Amino acid sequence: MKSQFKSRQRGISFLGLIFVGGIVAVTFVLAAQVFPILVEFQAVTKAINKAQVEGGSIAEIRSLFDKAAAIDDIKSITSKDLAINQEGNKTVVRFAYIREIQLAGPAWLTLKLDGRSR
Repeated sequence: MKSQFKSRQRGISFLGLIFVGGIVAVTFVLAAQVFPILVEFQAVTKAINKAQVEGGSIAEIRSLFDKAAAIDDIKSITSKDLAINQEGNKTVVRFAYIREIQLAGPAWLTLKLDGRSR
């Protein structure tokens, strides 16, 4: 008579757990570094739209953006970096900038951010 054991491994092995935990930890650290940059991008977009709506001239738009940048602690871009043009009868404000995050050693994550007013 043969005795058969039907015990099979279920779940994840210890090495698999370490691997998945490492991936989750790296993802969390990367997200923690990218999140403030995205929040700042949203603040820049909000300041650009507000300045474009409230400002009449180029100088007023730049001044309003500088005030909003001081309040929202925007350091990646200044009013000098804004491209302000007329498209038809509407003033359009564009911006673009690059933020870099050093990951490890020579590895960097480069975020190229750009946008325009509505």
